[in-house]
Amino acid sequence: MLEEKNIIKVTVQQGVNRPYYMADKGLKPAGVYVRQGSASVPASDNSIRRMIKETDGDAYEQIRASTQDLTFLYAKEKVIRRNLEFGPVQMKTLGLQTADGLYTNLGLLLSEQCIHSIKVACFEGVDKSVFKDRREFAGSLLHQLHEAYAYIDIFNKTNATFVGLLRIDKRDYPPEAIREALLNALVHREYAFSGSTLINIYEDRLEFVSLGGLVPGLSLEDVLLGVSQTRNERLANLFYRLRLIEAYGTGVAKIVSSYRNCTRQPVLKATESAFQVILPNRNIAGSNKSLGVAKPAESYPPNVQHETVMETLAQYGSITRSDVESVLGVGQTRALNVLKSMTDAGYLVAVGKGKNTLYRATKS
Repeated sequence: MLEEKNIIKVTVQQGVNRPYYMADKGLKPAGVYVRQGSASVPASDNSIRRMIKETDGDAYEQIRASTQDLTFLYAKEKVIRRNLEFGPVQMKTLGLQTADGLYTNLGLLLSEQCIHSIKVACFEGVDKSVFKDRREFAGSLLHQLHEAYAYIDIFNKTNATFVGLLRIDKRDYPPEAIREALLNALVHREYAFSGSTLINIYEDRLEFVSLGGLVPGLSLEDVLLGVSQTRNERLANLFYRLRLIEAYGTGVAKIVSSYRNCTRQPVLKATESAFQVILPNRNIAGSNKSLGVAKPAESYPPNVQHETVMETLAQYGSITRSDVESVLGVGQTRALNVLKSMTDAGYLVAVGKGKNTLYRATKS
């Protein structure tokens, strides 16, 4: 006869602050264990990240950082220079730490251990055929910001012209436009993506490419109208406190304003996963020597939208109706009307039919 036994079943409810970890090991496989059958085994990095996201939500900058061994030498120096404090209380207030003292991803971004970088490449001519130089800037985002700006400034040449006895100096790119485009690329990018922020320097243009596209709900037309929705609110707040940005989303307006009265205007492009700002070189504006534009600059249509389309064609060779919508920030009907008027005027030729029609510059 089998001996009867009393069995007690204990059910432990899943915790709300997962993952739980060994204090001396931290949030890494050596300190986080999960149950597999009858055994406890170290959790994988992916498993740890998944548990953190399930607990902390989708806001990247507020999620606990998987790396907790962080240093803030550069960030502390910059904050103190602005006569601000940078102690434990301020780190929690700014969002670099959680209430229980754990570093967040925002803290990771501002630390020397930041896992993201800025890659800058300088090319010979107007395409990527020949490299002149390239750099990668790592460490705290604040360090990357200052180093990248200084590096770009090396290639921002000054052109001198004379009106009578008066010398007039004009740099290739307005420093204000470079500053705002660089800040925009850092503050508004999606850091859940692991890729680098890209900056490409060509003879005729300067390109900034950041990951993440536009914040859901915003269109490129909204951005051009001055509407701003910050993806990384706490990062933006920190940059605001450091007097690097303004609180009202004026960056795009400043970029456009810095090119007032210039023949070539900045171009903004947005896809589902990337955002691009293209700054034209002001000192070769109106010259198509290196742009590969079929028609001479003096024969361009006077319409500003037409000029923007031709400038985009000069960079990419062909354009679609959806590209025109993005570049001009207009709807489908207006984009079709612009393309039709330019085709009828002999500036463009259409290749194909329907929504996949490509438009190219008419050869002279």
